[in-house]
Amino acid sequence: MLFEYLSLLFAFASVATALPSSLKARIDPSILPFVTLGRDILDRNGDVFYYKSTNWPGHQEIMIPEGLQHASVASIVSWIPMFGLNSVRLTYATEMIDDIYSNSPNQTLEISVINALGKDNGTIVLQQILERNPEFTKNTTRLQVWDAVAKELGKQGVIVHLDNHVSKAFWCCGENDGNGWFGERFFNVEKWIRGWSFISKHANENWPTFASAGLRNELRNAASAEPVDWYTWYIHMTDAADAVHKAAPDALIFFSGLSYDTYIDAIPLGKTLNGTSGTSTANKTAKFVPSEFPFEDKIVLEIHKYDFEATQDPCPTFKKNWYNKGFQAVNPADSATKYLFPMVVSEWGFIQNGTYWNQTTYNKCLIEMVDDWKVGWMQWEISGSFYLQTRPSRTPPTIQGLEEFWGLLDYNWSAVRSPVTVENSLDKLIAALD
Repeated sequence: MLFEYLSLLFAFASVATALPSSLKARIDPSILPFVTLGRDILDRNGDVFYYKSTNWPGHQEIMIPEGLQHASVASIVSWIPMFGLNSVRLTYATEMIDDIYSNSPNQTLEISVINALGKDNGTIVLQQILERNPEFTKNTTRLQVWDAVAKELGKQGVIVHLDNHVSKAFWCCGENDGNGWFGERFFNVEKWIRGWSFISKHANENWPTFASAGLRNELRNAASAEPVDWYTWYIHMTDAADAVHKAAPDALIFFSGLSYDTYIDAIPLGKTLNGTSGTSTANKTAKFVPSEFPFEDKIVLEIHKYDFEATQDPCPTFKKNWYNKGFQAVNPADSATKYLFPMVVSEWGFIQNGTYWNQTTYNKCLIEMVDDWKVGWMQWEISGSFYLQTRPSRTPPTIQGLEEFWGLLDYNWSAVRSPVTVENSLDKLIAALD
């Protein structure tokens, strides 16, 4: 009995050490809206704001934020300020908006869950969601769930960044999965822009801490799509940005780069954005000139960085190589930089197993990079598990109730998965911006 008591006491102390005071991270919504000035995001008071976020996925098959079968909306939201974070990147699928426009009968919680999980498992999971979230019924729509999540985020002082993760709702990302590039199988450009017009207007009118929109997650190569080049990127991304700005003039607009959003240097360097010879964009060019846009003071660049290559690079090498992918945007002293923009690392992360944080140089160098350049970031991810996850390249392709070992929370969304990892990664990244 004494051993059990001491174990519980130690576990509580570890969690308490790993989690900063929740009051420290709560945001007063009156600091909105944000604007950009050079390399910085400024709040309404003129103070510099840094995104210190986690990702909360809502883009997979059920098309609602993950975890509601394990915990209430309020409980999940409370973890965000408890981790010392001031914001969250919510990911959604265009398919959810398409269903609204088509008045699809599949939008209720009951039908969404059962369509995704099947009658038997879907009925069980639906009941779990309703037990933990009694404000919902089986007829609550997906959008109403999102509204409840956004309302609670506002209540608890968490800034909302909305990210268009995919068009067709399932796991992201793979080449030729239909979701990767403009005109690919599931990526209908007109519906994507229509979706942004709808959801940014809705969020602007109904979500108290809605602050920013990420136009598209991880654009990447696709064999059957429009030409994969910077010119195509320019035409469609600026059209979508116009749609967001018209619907939500106060929102920041995040532009992601190419090749899974691993580089975006062409934009701060003011390079000519070329089409591709032998295609419909041959001989076409454009330039991204901020002053030409009505959203000039709303532009933010985003970039992703995972530990998939050069895992033992010394930090000077790591930081130099990564800097050249787009961090010129935050360095006014770089003679090659033509335009300054704020930069946010909108995805980074690794397995929360208590040891990986120190097994490569990635975590250490990432912390140094944030400290050097003072850029916001969004950890992947808070989720301890998924309703289900579909990866076409995997056998079996679909797994229900899959555990997410990269998640900050455990399988049941009830505890910190790895306090020592949080202490040595998340906490140090927070400190780098304090």
